[in-house]
Amino acid sequence: MSELPYANRPFRVGVQLQPQHADYSDLRRAVTAAEEAGVDVIFTWDHFFPLGGDPNGKHFECWTMLAAWAEQTERVELSALVTCNSYRNPDLLADMARTVDHISGGRLILGIGAGWFERDYQEYGYEFGTPGSRIAALAKSLPRIRARFDQLNPPPTRPIPILVGGERKTLRLAAEHAEIWHGFGSVDTLARKNGILDKWCAKVGRDPGEIERSTSARSGPEELGEQLVAIGERLITIGTDGTSGFDLALTRDWLQFRDEQNADLSEPG
Repeated sequence: MSELPYANRPFRVGVQLQPQHADYSDLRRAVTAAEEAGVDVIFTWDHFFPLGGDPNGKHFECWTMLAAWAEQTERVELSALVTCNSYRNPDLLADMARTVDHISGGRLILGIGAGWFERDYQEYGYEFGTPGSRIAALAKSLPRIRARFDQLNPPPTRPIPILVGGERKTLRLAAEHAEIWHGFGSVDTLARKNGILDKWCAKVGRDPGEIERSTSARSGPEELGEQLVAIGERLITIGTDGTSGFDLALTRDWLQFRDEQNADLSEPG
């Protein structure tokens, strides 16, 4: 068994239903299919235009969908991968998250990042700034979100888990505020970032085992599964969109791998 402090967590699988190139009826069917398949988390993303294919193709907004999915589903956790901090006042975002938390019966994860897609900013009138200014804004927002949670009536149904996603410069914020860290890159890159996050946890007095390690996969578990497990990754998310009809074939492969991993974890010795 790995000595990594976050390695004894159950393995989980998410699917990101990217809200592009589809009608909403297609997304609704995909949500039902994903929950029935057994995924642990259904993610969307927080953009205003497609990120692939026709840049002016069909697209839907993140948080109104999350509220609808909260009513539609019964078991899965729900989140954005990730909410752009720049697009909403942090106190408003906290209130939105608390509301979806109640609609879902306590199944919301607040996934949040600093933002990066310049077209969103330009067309919707937000100041794009620089990577540094956007990360600084995220650093100011996270404590405000936590503080607003404490002031809302009714409060959230549970301490809403925060997922911080982004590149290396957000690792300190993850150490300070996140229950989940979502990273990007090769296995070696993820292992290095996990090590940096562990060091930040030591600096801020946080147990690194409190932070679930998360990433996305574009290939199957036969290629990546054991490698990701070895470096402590425990939440693997597969993306799909309307161009594929929200195909869940790769997701199902990872679900089988999850079940095998968790069966091994539960065996004595």
